[in-house]
Amino acid sequence: MSDTGDPSDTSRLAATDRVRSRMSRQRRRDTKPELLLRQHLHARGLRYRVDAPLPSLPRRRADILFRSRKVAVFVDGCFWHSCPLHGSTPKNNKEWWVQKLEMNVKRDRETDSTLRALGWRVYRVWEHEDMLAVASLLEQELRGR
Repeated sequence: MSDTGDPSDTSRLAATDRVRSRMSRQRRRDTKPELLLRQHLHARGLRYRVDAPLPSLPRRRADILFRSRKVAVFVDGCFWHSCPLHGSTPKNNKEWWVQKLEMNVKRDRETDSTLRALGWRVYRVWEHEDMLAVASLLEQELRGR
């Protein structure tokens, strides 16, 4: 990369490096909402797979998977999955972010439809939801009450 002498190039690179560094530290699994939901499910005696690969969907994983019951649970982050209540779009590099977040949502819908076509039940939970209530709902669904 050549130095153009333009100071804005340096600040842009520094901002990009800061963003890259911050993004690399984002958890892909074991987020606080996931851990809380898993804690509530485990306390109810429910056993599951964590960060489990999905059937017929290479490189896609469920946050919580009840394989024998064919139930997949995803705990979606408000930012990454464009929550209608809390989702936001960064101001810097806005066009790239809009495309990135739209692709995330599109991939989520494709995952949902593929799993449902294979006979799976899919539950998507926002990170801001009450995980105790979610665990109760999942327990009712799994135990057939």
